[in-house]
Amino acid sequence: MSKDLLKGYSSAEARWARLGSYYAMFPTEFALDVIDTYSEPGDRILDPFAGRGTSIYAGAVLDRPSTGIEINPVGWIFAQTKLNPADKALVTNRLQAIYDRRYFYNRGIEKMPKFFRMCFCDEVLKFLLFARNNLDWLNDNTDRTLMSIILASLHDNLGDGLSNQMRRTKSMGMEYSIKWWNENGFSLAPEVNPLSMLLKKIEWRYYKGRPNFKGSKVLFGDSTQILNLFEQEEKYSLLFTSPPYQGVTDYHADQWLRLWMLSGKHGIKTNEIPNKNRGRFVNKNNYEILLDTVFEKSSYLMNADCTVYVRTDKRDFTLETTHKILKLHFPKHKISVIEKPLSEGKITQTQLFGDKSLKPGEVDIILTR
Repeated sequence: MSKDLLKGYSSAEARWARLGSYYAMFPTEFALDVIDTYSEPGDRILDPFAGRGTSIYAGAVLDRPSTGIEINPVGWIFAQTKLNPADKALVTNRLQAIYDRRYFYNRGIEKMPKFFRMCFCDEVLKFLLFARNNLDWLNDNTDRTLMSIILASLHDNLGDGLSNQMRRTKSMGMEYSIKWWNENGFSLAPEVNPLSMLLKKIEWRYYKGRPNFKGSKVLFGDSTQILNLFEQEEKYSLLFTSPPYQGVTDYHADQWLRLWMLSGKHGIKTNEIPNKNRGRFVNKNNYEILLDTVFEKSSYLMNADCTVYVRTDKRDFTLETTHKILKLHFPKHKISVIEKPLSEGKITQTQLFGDKSLKPGEVDIILTR
């Protein structure tokens, strides 16, 4: 079955599929099942809210040329790297070169805020500062691949990554982290050799080789603008996406430490991303405009008999807004709705941080001709 294609780690495709942890992402098996059910080999797939690129990767695995768009640099770098990782030798050589020059920051680390000195040992912090300012991850595939591997290990459980004890999927705030480390016996950053650790990570990731995909990509930027650049003659058969949920997840705050790593000399500054596309989308009017703009522009790129599959939040405003906008821009399609209540015992993102209220779950909205 298609949903079993990426289970385990017995193939290059399976090993690269889960590169980088990221909140609010599609389960891989779910993406494979949807694409297998609602498209055929050779069909083109569009995801204007690509996140970590699970839908695009699944499409590539199933021989569907797929295009995604992602505005968050962290999601984009994971998505694009796993579709086209650089040659292993180039990556390891680049890692060695960066590591050998870490001493440029022997004194620079002394100026870093307390959080960084508690989070990373001196050797790691010197390495990170040099990598941050010298990896051209936006334009160079080797640098992008190395940066994605660094980001995947930037914060994790003690001993599994480069940092002091932290969550793998999100970065807690500076003051919260310092307080937690002091209260729980983690006041000293663990001694980690970044070269040794990352070489092991690279060796594991490349053990079965690299994926060999053609015709699939994830573009970096704002869907409301990038969709204008698409050739309308190149039609898509499946629009498969999950827009951000109104008022729920702050993708930039959750990834602030990784975004810091990406904001060096060759990177992008977080403040360059429009405010309306950051935060939790608390402003309902801006949220509705975002969905309306993206789905309208996407509709011009779809075949007349396309399928639209959207996973969204069950909360009233998000669900009703999404349903209304999809009906507006795909008026000849039949709409069906599948409720996806949270599995019993599943711990949600907000519950991890003290919110014990009952969550409504998710909804799949499917439009077919």
